[in-house]
Amino acid sequence: MSKQPTAPETRGVTVQLLASMDLGAEIEGMAGRQLRMRKVTIAPGGVFGPVHDHRDRPGLVYILQGTITDHRDGVATDYGPGLGWPEDRHTVHWLENRGTLPAVEISIDIVRQPADPAAKADAAGPAR
Repeated sequence: MSKQPTAPETRGVTVQLLASMDLGAEIEGMAGRQLRMRKVTIAPGGVFGPVHDHRDRPGLVYILQGTITDHRDGVATDYGPGLGWPEDRHTVHWLENRGTLPAVEISIDIVRQPADPAAKADAAGPAR
């Protein structure tokens, strides 16, 4: 049983795909993977949930503005501008903005490329 509390569903989150790259053309053995960079904005009171993991989807996050609270392993940690965290195969968490200003992060991760073109439009969306 997970130590993580039940987190609310995503609300107050906007995601903008900034760039992506087909890694199969760049690195042997990475066919079907994509390096993706997104700008994620969490409104005051917003949640990026529910609890999710990063197995098979490593990434890095850097905070540009506001404060994001990262909930993992029963601990809530606040990150402000200039700070960030890794998201590795052991990461199980959810995020929220407890502040009064929008929180903005840059999220860079490696993801599986969507199988069909229609799914590519969804790839930029909230799925962590």
